[in-house]
Amino acid sequence: MFSLPEHIKKVHVYEPGKPEDELKRELELKEIVKLASNENPLGPSPAAVRAIIEDLKNLNRYPDGNSYYLKKALAEHLNVEIENIFVGLGSNEALDIISRAYLRPGKNAVYSEKSFAVYPIVVQLAGAEHKVVKAKDNYYMDLKAHLDAIDENTAVVFLANPNNPTGTAFTRKEFEEFLKEFPNDVLLVLDEAYYEYAVGAGFDIENGVEYIHEKNIVVTRTFSKIYGLAGLRLGYAVAKKEIIEDMNRIRQPFNVTRPAQVGGVAALEDKMFIKHSQVVNEEGKKYLYEQFEKLGLEYVPTYANFILVKVGFPSREVFNRLLKKGVIVRAMDGYGFPDHIRVTIGTMKENIFFINKLKEVLEELRG
Repeated sequence: MFSLPEHIKKVHVYEPGKPEDELKRELELKEIVKLASNENPLGPSPAAVRAIIEDLKNLNRYPDGNSYYLKKALAEHLNVEIENIFVGLGSNEALDIISRAYLRPGKNAVYSEKSFAVYPIVVQLAGAEHKVVKAKDNYYMDLKAHLDAIDENTAVVFLANPNNPTGTAFTRKEFEEFLKEFPNDVLLVLDEAYYEYAVGAGFDIENGVEYIHEKNIVVTRTFSKIYGLAGLRLGYAVAKKEIIEDMNRIRQPFNVTRPAQVGGVAALEDKMFIKHSQVVNEEGKKYLYEQFEKLGLEYVPTYANFILVKVGFPSREVFNRLLKKGVIVRAMDGYGFPDHIRVTIGTMKENIFFINKLKEVLEELRG
């Protein structure tokens, strides 16, 4: 009788939410504001949309299996060589391939307890051991603790900067001090999915790409956030040529679609859209901070496009009540924050709608 290996049986299956139109029908709502997945509320890059529409006539053709023009555009954008670029189905595919390449039973990976939910999944799928580091003061990445956790069986260390779901970030100086002590025989995965938002906030964040030749570092980024292309599932990794070659041995042929490749090239050139997205995010952040303070709610200052806020009531209860009022946020009980929610920073109209509904929910719960 065939069966799954035990380490795969233990993987938590991702539970997707229902489509917005179905929720509207079920809950009899005219409007739903989705602030749960850290998407760009402005929509996709207009330049990307135009480029994709123009290329739709070629959908009968397979995509370029090497994503040459996208890699070329990324190499120019990042000031690296084409051989330093891997592109895939969001940064998630890169994280999965890295784990399959370098992790196996008997090896372990180090990551923070309050970080991206994909890390434990890809480690589990590889059959490796988990070394989970406690967060500093419950919200912050403890770089020293990551170093202390490394042992002779550690193959990979995952760091997210900015971190999801807390929105916290460590500085360039902190990263460089960490890197001095990081061993040469361990792979460091630097997840920078929200990098552009931290730059827009004026934060002194490291640019991980600048360090790929100093140690064994893979930087992962995505087009799903500030570029507004989450529906295309497009991301990339940057590393030494030898690491990229290893990753390409594992990836599937034609893993990136034509629309994703064309849209990605155009999005990189759409500098005005990126700047506008950064400005809107900062304005929304300021408004939400002010409103949370008026409501007496604690929040974690963020360098991403979402905010983790302590609502003082069970996370799932607040989530369900907001959902019935037409607002989708993310319940954080599964991340070890039983009385927090994570809310994406939306347009000002969406932010105001969310705050009004949150006020109603808190009044109901406070009686």
